[in-house]
Amino acid sequence: MDDSTNEDTSGTSGARRSDATRTAILEAARERFATDGYERATIRAIAKDARIDPSMVMRYYGNKEGLFAAAVSHDLRLPDLGAVPRGEAGHALVSHFLTLWEEDEKLTAMLRVAVTNARGAERMQGIFRDQVLPVARRVCPDPEQAPARAALAVSQLLGMALTRYVLRLPPTVALAREEVVAWLGPTLQRYLTAPIP
Repeated sequence: MDDSTNEDTSGTSGARRSDATRTAILEAARERFATDGYERATIRAIAKDARIDPSMVMRYYGNKEGLFAAAVSHDLRLPDLGAVPRGEAGHALVSHFLTLWEEDEKLTAMLRVAVTNARGAERMQGIFRDQVLPVARRVCPDPEQAPARAALAVSQLLGMALTRYVLRLPPTVALAREEVVAWLGPTLQRYLTAPIP
């Protein structure tokens, strides 16, 4: 019994170290990709920033492309708007995204990467295409309009994120969360569900 307990603890400890190493690598990679761009960022520099041997980066991610893909991917965990009254979809999305930006610096780092290099922008485009577009299709009155409507909604969400969490413009940072939801919620709602102007 003691042996199996020790073995399990050792395995758990190893898994924790592995998770911590992966986290350190990804955090360093996001910072490096945002600062240097994809082309100039190197595995060696990222490993140095993470305080590990470069071989560990290769072990976990294979190559720079694999590392980049892991560093700029994210599950937005979008709410099921089918469970939300149709007239509250905009408020629900704004509130959800504020929570994402405030609780997980990963998304802010990804935004910084996306605005500094083309590969980062492509990855961010994919995340929003694959995750936001299906949500827009569920609430917009005409599925053919969903791509344009989703793009307009995302322009508001990313604009707020850029000014509040990356550029940190004082008036935007000063807005209370409830104010942001009150201002942006109706705008997203109009983009998603209003008749075409």
